[in-house]
Amino acid sequence: MNIFFETASRLDFCKDLKNCLIKGYTPAAVTGVSGIHKAMLTASLSSLGSCLLICADEADATKVTADINEMAGEQIACVYPAKDMNFAYMEGISREYEHRRIEALSAIMSGRCRIMAASMEACLQGTIPPSALKEYTFTIENGSEIDTEELQRKLLAAGYTRTDQVEGAAQFAVRGSIIDIFPVQDKQPVRIELWGDEVDTMAYFDTETQRRNDPLESVTVAPALEIIFPSEEELISRMEAAAKAARGKLIDKIRENIQKDIDLINSGITLTNLDKYYTLAYNETATVFDYFGGGFCAVSEYNNCIEKGRASLTQLSEDLKIMYTEGILFKRLEGFCIDIGQAQSRILGMKTIFMDTFMRQLGDIKLKKLINTDCRQTSAWGGSMISLEEELKTLCENAYCTIVLAGSEKTVPIIVKDLCEAGLDAKQYSKNCEIAPAKVYVKTGSLSAGFDYPSIGVALITQMKSMTTKRKKPKHKAGEEIKSLSDIHTGDLVVHSMYGIGKFQGIRNIETNGVKKDYITINYAGTDVLYVPVTQLDLVSRYVGAGEDSGIKLNKLNSTEWTRTRNKVRAAVRDMAEELTKLYAQRQMAKGFAFEPDDDWMRDFEERFDYQETDDQLRAINEIKGDMEKQTPMDRLLCGDVGFGKTEVALRAAFKCVENGKQCAILAPTTVLAWQHYQTAIKRFEHFPIKVQLLSRFRKPKEQSAIVRELKRGTVDLIIGTHRLVSKDVEFKDLGLAIIDEEQRFGVAHKEKFKESHPGVDILTLSATPIPRTLNMALSGIRDMSVIEEPPQDRYPVQTYVIEYNAGTVVQAIVRELRRGGQVYYIHNRVETIQACASRLQEFLPDARIAVAHGQMSEDEMSDIWEQLVEHEVDILVCTTIIETGVDVPNVNTLIIEDSDRFGLSQLYQLRGRVGRSNRRGYAYFTYKRDKVLTEIATKRLDAMREFTQFGSGFRIALRDLEIRGAGNLLGAEQSGHMIDVGYDMYMKLLSEAVLEARGIEVPAREECSADLAVAANIPDRYISSPEQRMDIYRRIALIRTEEEADDLTDELIDRFGETPPGVNALIHVALLRGEAGRAGITDISQKQGTLRFTLSDFDMEKVSALYAREEYKNRLRVEAGSKPCISLKIKNKNRVIDEARSFAADWAACGQTAEQST
Repeated sequence: MNIFFETASRLDFCKDLKNCLIKGYTPAAVTGVSGIHKAMLTASLSSLGSCLLICADEADATKVTADINEMAGEQIACVYPAKDMNFAYMEGISREYEHRRIEALSAIMSGRCRIMAASMEACLQGTIPPSALKEYTFTIENGSEIDTEELQRKLLAAGYTRTDQVEGAAQFAVRGSIIDIFPVQDKQPVRIELWGDEVDTMAYFDTETQRRNDPLESVTVAPALEIIFPSEEELISRMEAAAKAARGKLIDKIRENIQKDIDLINSGITLTNLDKYYTLAYNETATVFDYFGGGFCAVSEYNNCIEKGRASLTQLSEDLKIMYTEGILFKRLEGFCIDIGQAQSRILGMKTIFMDTFMRQLGDIKLKKLINTDCRQTSAWGGSMISLEEELKTLCENAYCTIVLAGSEKTVPIIVKDLCEAGLDAKQYSKNCEIAPAKVYVKTGSLSAGFDYPSIGVALITQMKSMTTKRKKPKHKAGEEIKSLSDIHTGDLVVHSMYGIGKFQGIRNIETNGVKKDYITINYAGTDVLYVPVTQLDLVSRYVGAGEDSGIKLNKLNSTEWTRTRNKVRAAVRDMAEELTKLYAQRQMAKGFAFEPDDDWMRDFEERFDYQETDDQLRAINEIKGDMEKQTPMDRLLCGDVGFGKTEVALRAAFKCVENGKQCAILAPTTVLAWQHYQTAIKRFEHFPIKVQLLSRFRKPKEQSAIVRELKRGTVDLIIGTHRLVSKDVEFKDLGLAIIDEEQRFGVAHKEKFKESHPGVDILTLSATPIPRTLNMALSGIRDMSVIEEPPQDRYPVQTYVIEYNAGTVVQAIVRELRRGGQVYYIHNRVETIQACASRLQEFLPDARIAVAHGQMSEDEMSDIWEQLVEHEVDILVCTTIIETGVDVPNVNTLIIEDSDRFGLSQLYQLRGRVGRSNRRGYAYFTYKRDKVLTEIATKRLDAMREFTQFGSGFRIALRDLEIRGAGNLLGAEQSGHMIDVGYDMYMKLLSEAVLEARGIEVPAREECSADLAVAANIPDRYISSPEQRMDIYRRIALIRTEEEADDLTDELIDRFGETPPGVNALIHVALLRGEAGRAGITDISQKQGTLRFTLSDFDMEKVSALYAREEYKNRLRVEAGSKPCISLKIKNKNRVIDEARSFAADWAACGQTAEQST
């Protein structure tokens, strides 16, 4: 039994409405129902058929969907979002919302969901008709036959893009007998392996590892676009006909615009402005109503829905005025949405129920049934057991059956036990629970509010947030070191561990001794060129410094310059590691205060957090509490992007400190940030007897003096302030914890001064710059760090556009944001022209309040501007990239970047993260100026931006570059310089070794051996056609050292590309040979004519004699004298060169072990 559905079935108004739907007595209306009752009612009625639930806006639709699915215990409802229509061509556009719409329509059409919640705006918009969705949706089953050519044609027609490697929705790849598809309605892509034409296996796979996981029996592929034409030829023919039929004064402009779009199609570009041609694709405007022929409609707050619908149409017609005057749109192309009158007719044409909180006149609608109810919506429970017990006792005395939604799987039994001990008849909810008076059932979960039905004596008390929300699978593991070379392109800088920094020039196939082999070409200073065999690609890595690559000096081959640089950096990191180790040891000796473990108050405080914590937050909280409970003073760094929840983690540490009778101080770098922290703290601590104060220039001098006195007396528990807290006159009675927010680099001198003044105090430092996991690992044991890499759940995706700069489009985007009460960031990254840029915007938008901010302003000026922005006294902030580390302003939801092709992906990624931080959709416009001839670099960047926007491709590399800048900030200017000298990967290798040495741990020796053999070892183009992927696999093969690693990579290659050809197997065996030979003390293996030559790290005549004595080496071995000891071995069988080399390496190693044992 589902207790929610059982409750609904007992309610008279629910029974009446069910009856109305069954017998066709509609339209009917019910009043007195709030959000939670509407969710329960809709969920219950959906047993009669599919339901279109119309809400005023998307936030309401999202909330009611979450409630319905929680009650049902499964996903029976989905959200159908509105889409942002795009009529002018843009270089790139993100399609998450279009994909969500198709996913929702597919779910309703296939019966996977019974309820679709949509805003009125979404209901008015044209979409793909049910017949077209059916036509372009297909299912592939295990064992079925596939014509690969036909499948590719189908996917391209349905709006999918062919690519080498699938990374995002609506992409597909074909590699021989392996087909990868990322269906837009699925969360993961699917890999299909064929045996001839038959589907042999199917499984989901991970975009990050490209490895298969869960097997599948069938997969359904829905189209990737809502507007689909039978073919490109048909689209062009209809466009030409529309141009021909156009009339009026703007006929030339109209035809010119259509011709531009035709030219784009002919050059192989997919149009991003297909919304413009909606009426050419379909004869009639199809809407979401067309998907509910046999179902019913439920409207939440009808008058509000109509009002919101009208507002969205008014806004659209305002936005379209410029489209008509520029000849982008004209009469023939109208019909991409319906009007309010048509929507009302569609609503009344269905079996419809109107649900309202208060009784209101519903326009001219003649109702066949009006029901008034007596339902109550109750607010969520804050977490206090005492208040819960009191409320439940009252309900039980009134013979109520009560459901309590709270806790996690672990804590529900504890809550039940506590309630039973308080004299209540409580038990853990199970499916066979009956609704009975004075019973209390406790289960996990959470709803937006509680309910109370006096007529049947049933109530629900819900916790503020769910502890059991299903976690989304992380899309990526941020900070993971990228071992991939697939992101290297011709002209990029690379680092060879032996020869230094050079420029990558691609892969070349060179024939030597009658054998063709692949080499990568690296250009060095002057005319120097290095050819590196692909079997040694592990010695090459992508160069990443702590800044931009421009101005990096290439090394010369055959010079000692690289060795000198590397030794200089090695010495510097060794000094730093020793210094850090010494400080860490000193801190371990110091005496601090050991805080008590958590108690009920702490748990109560944590329960009152309104959101679901991420796993990273929970881990960071536990690490910090663990430090605080030790006698040693804490000195921990907490890293995480702005808005990732560091403040909550810090406030929990502050609460723990204050609850133990100590004072806590939060030091912020700016007055605005201090004020923001103060506001958050006041809200979080309001239910507890904790006195919070703010000490900054927001306080008058008189107030500041009073606060300083209170601090000294100990009557202030938590003080939040700026550098003012470091002043000489500020004294604490008993300081236990200092939280230093370095979001805009709180001065190091101030921080050290504070540490000196308060020895033994726990210190937690917050940093907004993400850092690489490799750095965190390298410094483990000498620097305590907690990293929050996981963004908060359920953020709205940011709708992103890549567009040629056009003042009209930009102004339109700004007006649209201001119209909905939001604010705008406008990035103009040149200080000398920033005022002129702001003045130009002011001419276009005379009523807008515009401010300017850049890095050359004083701290006070910056503080004033941030303050005005937070207080919404500024509409548009024209600024440089300083917002990367600025204050979090959730009301800023549109970002416009000028000359975005001059930015790296990592910066664009971070800047885009500054919008879409609230429950509103965010917009980002990456604009560029099209020069007469775009430079090669600018074209490359534009392509990368387009890919990044549409599919999220290049995400890993953007994140990595960003983190390496973070590593530079964390390590300071001097170490940052060293990182630039040798590149990040080499720097990390040297740092890891130095830290181990400083801690007295032996650095594991990694004996390297190079091997250049005359064997056909390469990856054929037919096996992996993409040069980037080939590079990546070459390097990963070169890194193999053990049989286990070889097996794992072979499995992956078979999984991704099919059976491995002989050339690839040879590469893997060469890699294993290098590993075995390196461990045996062999540093180089080369082949000349019929001889193998082994260079040894040290010469041992005993081992040589032992080998000479063996039958298989008679007359085959020769010792070569020279600067480096060598042994040459005659080859017996030239087809088994690798096997013979591996046998020799194994025997040489065995001789060494025998020699050791005999001594």
